[in-house]
Amino acid sequence: MTATIEPPVDTTQDAGTAAVRPFRVDVPQADLDDLRRRLAATRWPDQETVPDRTQGARLADLQRLVEYWRTEYDWRRGEAQLNAWPQFMTTIDGVDVHFFHVRSPHEDALPLVISHGWPGSVFEQIKVIAPLTDPTAHGGRAEDAFDVVIPSLPGYGFSSRPTETGWDVERIGRTWDVLMKRLGYDRYVSQGGDWGAGVVEAMGRQAPDGLLAIHTNLPAVFPPEAAAAIASGGPAPAGLSEKEQAAFDDVRRFLATGGWGYYQMMTARPQAVGYGLTDSPAGLAGWMLVHGGFGKWTYGEDPEQTPTVDEVLDNFSLHWLTNTVASGARLYWENREQSLISAAGQRTDTIRMPVAITVCPDDDLFRAPETWARRAFPTLVYFHEAERGGHFPAWEEPQVFAEEMRAAFRSLR
Repeated sequence: MTATIEPPVDTTQDAGTAAVRPFRVDVPQADLDDLRRRLAATRWPDQETVPDRTQGARLADLQRLVEYWRTEYDWRRGEAQLNAWPQFMTTIDGVDVHFFHVRSPHEDALPLVISHGWPGSVFEQIKVIAPLTDPTAHGGRAEDAFDVVIPSLPGYGFSSRPTETGWDVERIGRTWDVLMKRLGYDRYVSQGGDWGAGVVEAMGRQAPDGLLAIHTNLPAVFPPEAAAAIASGGPAPAGLSEKEQAAFDDVRRFLATGGWGYYQMMTARPQAVGYGLTDSPAGLAGWMLVHGGFGKWTYGEDPEQTPTVDEVLDNFSLHWLTNTVASGARLYWENREQSLISAAGQRTDTIRMPVAITVCPDDDLFRAPETWARRAFPTLVYFHEAERGGHFPAWEEPQVFAEEMRAAFRSLR
C-alpha cells in the first residue's frame, strides 16, 4: 500500500490567489553550471589559528566539502527526491507558499503540518513522509496514519520572499492555519523544530479552530531565573537537578564558545549576511556549518551518519539555487524579541491546548529537562527523551521521528 498522490481539496471560493497549483522542481542547467563555476573560483581566507571549530568551519574541512560539491555532487538526484512527492503552490497573504501534501492510504488519517527551521528546508522532512502516511509498511498500525503537509517557510526554498516586514512566527502560524483549512482539513495537529518550534508555539497561543495539539522538539522552557543568570554571567540558580544543571551548563557553554554568533548576526543585520553569501556558495556553506545542529557532523567522513554529505549539500544547494539566503536570515530579525532562553518572549504559559515534546540526546543547542517543560507548558500531555537524534530529528532519524509523532498524538485521534 502506498501513499495517495492526488490534488488537495481547495475549499475557498477565490479561483485566483487562493487556488492550489501543482508544482514541480526543475532547476535550469545554467544555474547548476554557474554554481560549479563559482565554487571553482572561491577565494579562500587563511587557515584558522585554533585546532577546533571555535572560529568557524575549519578551512581544510570546508575546502574538501566544496571540492566534492563542485566535482561529484549531483543536484538532479536531490531534485528527483523532491519530485517523487506531490508538491503544490498557493498564495496566502500575498506570499506564494510551496508545500508537499501527501494523503495516507488509510482511512481517518490525522492531518499533520510540519515546519522546518534555519538552516534547514523541506529536505529535512521528506524522509518521514512514507512512515507517517503509510505506517503499516514502517512498523506502525493503520490507526497511526497521518496526512502530511510540509510547507517551505516564507522566504525559504520555493516559497516566495516576503517584500514587507511582519513575517514573524505569529504570522506564519496564522498562514499555516489558512493552508490547512484551504486543503479541506477542519481538524489537524502541528509539529516543528528550530524556528518551526517557534511557529507551532505561536499556533498554540493562537489556538485556531481545528488545531488539536502541537509537538515541538526544541521547546522554549528556559526558566526566567536561569535566563537571568546566563545574561548576567552569574552562578546557576540554587537547587537545580542534575538534568537542569546540565541544560544550564550546555547553554552557557554554547554561548561562551560563540555558538550563538550566527543568531546574533542574522538577528541584527540579515541583509549584511545576505550580501556576501548570495554571491559565494562556499561562503554560504561555511556560514551554515556554524549552526549548532551541525556541530557533530563529520563532513561526510562517516558514511553511516545522517544527514549524509549529499543530503547536507542538497540543503545548501536549495538555499543557493532559490537565492533565499537573505530572506531566510530575515526570520531572525523578524523574531528579534524572542529567544529560546527567554520565557517572557515565548509566553508558553498562555498555551491552553495539548502540548507534546520530544527531546533528542544529540541536540547541540538545548536538551529540555522534563521539570522545566512541565513548568513552562501547563497542558503538557507527552514528554519523551528519544534514544537517538539531534537538532534535525526528521532528517537524522526518520523512523524515530515517525514513532514519536505516533506516540505524541495517539490520544487525540
